[in-house]
Amino acid sequence: MKEKIQEKFRTLFGEEGELFASAGRINLIGEHTDYNGGYVFPGAIDKGIIAAIKINGTDKVKAYSLDYDEYVEFGLNEEDKPNQAWACYIFGVCRETIKRGGKVAGFNTVFAGDVPLGAGLSSSAALESTFAFALNYLFQNGIDKFELAKIGQSTEHNYCGVKCGIMDQFASIFGKEGSLIRLNCKTMEYKYFPFNPAGYKLVLIDSCVKHELASSAYNKRRASCENAAAAIRKNHPEVEFLSDAKRVWLDEVREEIPEEDFLRAEYVIGEVQRVLDVCDALERGDFETVGEMMYQTHFGMSRLYEVSCEELDFLNKLARKMDVTGSRVMGGGFGGCTINLVKDELYEPFVKTAVAEFTAKFGHAPKVYDVVISDGARKL
Repeated sequence: MKEKIQEKFRTLFGEEGELFASAGRINLIGEHTDYNGGYVFPGAIDKGIIAAIKINGTDKVKAYSLDYDEYVEFGLNEEDKPNQAWACYIFGVCRETIKRGGKVAGFNTVFAGDVPLGAGLSSSAALESTFAFALNYLFQNGIDKFELAKIGQSTEHNYCGVKCGIMDQFASIFGKEGSLIRLNCKTMEYKYFPFNPAGYKLVLIDSCVKHELASSAYNKRRASCENAAAAIRKNHPEVEFLSDAKRVWLDEVREEIPEEDFLRAEYVIGEVQRVLDVCDALERGDFETVGEMMYQTHFGMSRLYEVSCEELDFLNKLARKMDVTGSRVMGGGFGGCTINLVKDELYEPFVKTAVAEFTAKFGHAPKVYDVVISDGARKL
């Protein structure tokens, strides 16, 4: 991929660029907790975005996406926002860097990725993090890593229409080979946990059903959680986010909020605790408990948060039937992948059966991705 990117860069701009990369991410557990001030447990993966970049001495960004085979030029003022969705991510990172007092001038770039789009692996965060890291390096802005993650998040909020939490960008920037990161999204405290599950593999089964996070469904669930938190806050003023609430406090307001809001909140409060339980289990090397928590998360996302779909529920049930240690829908939901923790000896029969039975039922084959926990944003 690096050679293809540089070759295109030479063709377009007559020289080579400096290479930067960042990663997509998985999240072992802790879904839809980030914007509720709770814990998440992500890691960067060995699939991501690579960009060749060179300052060009103008006030224009000249960008080419290899994956879309599209070339775009845009300026760096607010009114210069490009029409292409992929270019808005780069433009947003430039604008958010400038808003924070960072210097950004014109540059040339060619980029490509091997993060499967729409699979819930956060290709958008990988793209934002690559450019946030690269611009910080090239223009010597000295912006710290936390702020680089926030630049990516603000790009989503202000230029791409998704009110996402901080997890995806955080994992892409802070990712470390062989470690998952427990992040408290309220305090931004984080801790690395070694993740080398001997005797197990992590595998993603991609339903190839595309989810649109910018759709109203995501923002609607966020509003439900905020509504439940506000109701609880009347009795317990210390509740800033839903993650601060105890389950019994939610029961106190059951009659005051819509049933839908209650169910969403019930899921989130349970999920915050599951992240802590999984971390404890990992420190004991207890992968059976890790797996059981993953199944509980899937149940909650399917029945309480209602962000699963028929295809993902089918894959989850099949995993349970085949004695796979853990399985759940991963990412925002509404399609994408299940993440599965599979014993080595079960790996081949599980993948083979999942592909065959899924294809027979839904008329198209799922994709299979093995996942290795890797480093986040960096210069190559």
